[in-house]
Amino acid sequence: MPDALNKQELQLIYNRVAKHYDLQHSFLTAGSDQRGRKLLVKKAVSAGAKVLDCGSGTGSTALLSAEKVGPAGKVTLFDLSEGMLNIAKKRAEKAGLADRMEFCTGDMVHLPFADNLYDAVLSTYSLCPLYDPGRGAAELYRVAKFGGRIGIAHSTVPGNPFVKLLADKIEKIVWRFPMLSLGCRSVSVLPTLEKIGARIIFKKNIGFPLWPFLVIVLEKPKEE
Repeated sequence: MPDALNKQELQLIYNRVAKHYDLQHSFLTAGSDQRGRKLLVKKAVSAGAKVLDCGSGTGSTALLSAEKVGPAGKVTLFDLSEGMLNIAKKRAEKAGLADRMEFCTGDMVHLPFADNLYDAVLSTYSLCPLYDPGRGAAELYRVAKFGGRIGIAHSTVPGNPFVKLLADKIEKIVWRFPMLSLGCRSVSVLPTLEKIGARIIFKKNIGFPLWPFLVIVLEKPKEE
């Protein structure tokens, strides 16, 4: 697995690709990216909920969440890239959902939010390029309320060894072009989340065989 790009490189890349990110990511994932978002929102978000969309990008997951939480709910979009958030703001205004949203820039590895704050915390494809995905996942868990849900979709390793070999070869080539790879790679954060106490309530692999996604929803146990 290639080494992660640093925070400054990621910020620069995503600011540059913001205007065509949605088209590029959808094309490269054969549309399975949006399928993962819909699954997470369906399984993790409820009406009236207070939601954090971490690594929210252009707002695709946040828009789905804002529709589901309704006027009584709130969705906070948090992303490293101001360029991506600017696109998200325009999309929210166009959809008439901006009044249910808040926007904040920062680093997922150091979330500026209090413990046990959100009913649902989501990350769709934002742990894949992160320089410390395990710590980022632990931060998602930290800010979720007791009894709250953590929904994550990220790139994972193909199950078939021959497909994995081919994917590895292609990844080595694509990695030479950061504007194409977007710094994304396969990660594994489930062991970290289970170790700190998260309980799996939904788990499914989706997507193109060469570049599958793992979609997981976990619960932060209530205090005893």
